[in-house]
Amino acid sequence: MLPLLRQTIVEDKGWFDNDEFIDIVSVCQGLPGVVAVNLATFIGFRKRGLLGSVVATFGVILPSFIIILLIARGFASIDDNSYLGGAMAGLRAAALGLVVIAIIQLASKVFDGPWSVLAAITSFALIALFKVNTVYVIIIFIVIGATNAVISGRRIKKADIKKADIKEKDSEPSVEREVK
Repeated sequence: MLPLLRQTIVEDKGWFDNDEFIDIVSVCQGLPGVVAVNLATFIGFRKRGLLGSVVATFGVILPSFIIILLIARGFASIDDNSYLGGAMAGLRAAALGLVVIAIIQLASKVFDGPWSVLAAITSFALIALFKVNTVYVIIIFIVIGATNAVISGRRIKKADIKKADIKEKDSEPSVEREVK
């Protein structure tokens, strides 16, 4: 799902650049719920405010909800079907492939030095091997990242914020441009 979302949001629509997309995905991963729904809600809010977030959220949830309802109604009658079992195995393999693509695409944009590689490996080990709650790992790395930024003196420059605001304003259609 993330590769498709990235393609649409960053490359096709140009709503956000790669760094913004990675930041948004990072925040959405830390929130409870499905990443795609959180992402749609956030992007809807950024583009069109509260109404945009509500419409985007329902736009993501409703089609899946309807499809699952239809599948659930017919699933009981074909539960022991060997074709269905084969289709589900193929679906699992395709889902794994999408996850691997998302990892490769995001990793190439996120890893900007040894600190980020070490953080990724450590967080994976904490969650997968030591069974540390994901929320605790996120909090730990927020604190470590903020501390690292303060110690190294990295700060967000006002010019970067203004540049992002200008980019966002330019991407929104204005009434004057539409009238002409």
